[in-house]
Amino acid sequence: MMRLYREGKIEEAAKMLFDNNPLSGITCQVCDWNRMCFGHCVLNVKKAPVHWYQIEQEISMEYLRHVEIEVGPSNGKSVGIIGAGPAGIAAAIFLRRRGFEVTVYDKHRQIGGVLRYGIPEFRLDDDFITCYERIFSKAGIHFRPKVKIGKVMTVNQIRNAHDAVLLAAGADKPRRLRIPGEDNPHVIPALSYLDEPGYYELGKKVVVVGGGNVAMDACRTAVRAGHDTYLMYRKDFENMPANTGEVNEAKKDGVKFMTLQTPIEIKVVDGKNIAVIRDCQTVFNPDGTIATKILEGTEHDFEFDDMVLAVSETVDFSIFGENPPELDSKGWPVVNGVQQTSFPDLFLAGDFLLGPKTVVQAVQSAKVACQGILEYLK
Repeated sequence: MMRLYREGKIEEAAKMLFDNNPLSGITCQVCDWNRMCFGHCVLNVKKAPVHWYQIEQEISMEYLRHVEIEVGPSNGKSVGIIGAGPAGIAAAIFLRRRGFEVTVYDKHRQIGGVLRYGIPEFRLDDDFITCYERIFSKAGIHFRPKVKIGKVMTVNQIRNAHDAVLLAAGADKPRRLRIPGEDNPHVIPALSYLDEPGYYELGKKVVVVGGGNVAMDACRTAVRAGHDTYLMYRKDFENMPANTGEVNEAKKDGVKFMTLQTPIEIKVVDGKNIAVIRDCQTVFNPDGTIATKILEGTEHDFEFDDMVLAVSETVDFSIFGENPPELDSKGWPVVNGVQQTSFPDLFLAGDFLLGPKTVVQAVQSAKVACQGILEYLK
């Protein structure tokens, strides 16, 4: 690809990128290039890494606006994909190229998943996500919107309708802090807020709890809406999982950071919402891992109007109903090397396999699952 780029063959370079990663025009915008691209570049040893993400933006973002995929000859097989997020989009394109009839089911009315309903438009323009609606339409990939699995349709119903099924739904079940007072109506999940920020009439002082990318998106959205916004996280900046660039942008936006602090209780005093906070300390374990110690006796109050929880999400295993595939001791489906479950026709990709990870990891998992589907259906 780099050789084609240097030779000025931009269209060929872009096709190579898209064929390998159909979301290259997205990942180059939202993924952590500092950690992934610079971090894996051999020239980083000399502190002079290739600015790969900028090259990819130059090549891929414009290409996405007009690309059409080449549909392979029909092989007579049908695949259903549950979830129209990154993994589902990538899998639909990979499989349609190989001649499968593909139907994508999603609970939302538009394609995109977390790209459209979780990442704010100031970080990822919706126009780029809409490109995949055109790609789906031109390629004959069927999209079934507003299908909530477990309510409108079951996993087994979709399995009965197709030769194979890929479960690529996202992690949209918010985790809780599990502290007293968390059921306060002024405590809301971050993904719900990011999905419809205009729906929530937040007060002047907003605190976002968490340190990942969702937390950064939530606090940057709140500060843009005119709220006095704080971000509270139990670790320090060095151990914050969010993209370094997003953390820096949040600082520029005016978000106030409260690191090494965590809420232990939420209460209402004289009609005011109060979070009882304790200080934290980073602890380095003998095995090299890092832990957080909550310090007793450091309690102090923090008054707020609304709190947005961004302390990670998990997947909703209840969609399997009373007939799940084989599960491990932690309740996750057991899969083989190509992400095939104990139901031979059911494969996993994205969050149901990895938990909430990055867009590029979701795409990679889709590639592995599609290879498994190809082998299964011969």
